[in-house]
Amino acid sequence: MPADPEQGGLSYRDAGVDREATFAAKRFIGEVVRRTHGPEVLSRVGGFGGIFRAPAEGAGAALVASADGVGTKLRVAQMAGIHDTVGQDLVNHCVDDILVEGARPLFFLDYIGMGQLTPGVIEALVLGMADACRLNGCALLGGETAQMPDFYGADEYDLAGFIVGVAPAEPERRPGSHRVRSGDVLVGLASNGFHTNGYSLLRHLFFDRLGWTLDTELPDVGKPLGEVLLTVHRSYLGPLLPLVEAGRVRALAHITGGGIPENLARVIPDELQARVQRSTWAIPGEFEAVMRLGDVAEDEMYRTFNMGVGMILVVSPEDELDVVERLRAAGEDAWGLGIVQARHPGETAVKLL
Repeated sequence: MPADPEQGGLSYRDAGVDREATFAAKRFIGEVVRRTHGPEVLSRVGGFGGIFRAPAEGAGAALVASADGVGTKLRVAQMAGIHDTVGQDLVNHCVDDILVEGARPLFFLDYIGMGQLTPGVIEALVLGMADACRLNGCALLGGETAQMPDFYGADEYDLAGFIVGVAPAEPERRPGSHRVRSGDVLVGLASNGFHTNGYSLLRHLFFDRLGWTLDTELPDVGKPLGEVLLTVHRSYLGPLLPLVEAGRVRALAHITGGGIPENLARVIPDELQARVQRSTWAIPGEFEAVMRLGDVAEDEMYRTFNMGVGMILVVSPEDELDVVERLRAAGEDAWGLGIVQARHPGETAVKLL
């Protein structure tokens, strides 16, 4: 059927995509991204692909890659109109994931899908990612921004990140379940809040059931709910990488979705069991508030949230005291929270005591 001449010719702007706004945002992004680049970045900003010089370790190195998102924490950022923090969340979460494999980050790429390119939003997202990349010593090598007005609402966006790092190729020089032994000790590192997990439950409780706003003060914490929910998922790279590279850490578990039971189980061999003593740390106020206000069962809490433990190390008993002292000297809240022992038939990989 021919087009109606009275309606005029269609343009991309008519379909909801603003090329001019996109070009302006890309110019800004280019300047921000360049600030994260060192001499190892061989490509120019705006090319079809990012080029990164191969690590100096050569054949003795293994590349470690991961991809992740921020989940429905994005909804809270969109409600608050604060977007840089979720950019930091994304980078730090990915950095922590490959740190578990013994890797230091090399470069990071992002994907942003949005309904409408609103001035200030994409800039804040990229600034957050760039800030986190600089703090973690990796390059923001490239990314993709897609306007999809028929897919996302005008104020909605999605965010995904992709990271590549380098670790020793030899298994004995990398942490993992292959190095865990009976008698090893578990060391906990404190989280700084909810990180990026459990936000569907949190939003349902606070906004749908209780009818709170972002300005409502959260009991047991004394801070506005929005501030608590948007606390940036922290990176553990600084305090942990030196211990990993020195061979002092046998395994690491990043406590994300699934909580301590599911994530710690990923680094425990089939014949062993990690026994976690819950009495060794005090549950932070924000988790206590959720459990009380939502009448959430304790088991459900531990399988949904980190409960104040962001990373768990498995170390030899001979190294426990030194590792904890080094972490505390670096300003970390670190403590012994359990042991690894033989697993009996029918037992789970992780037991919370």
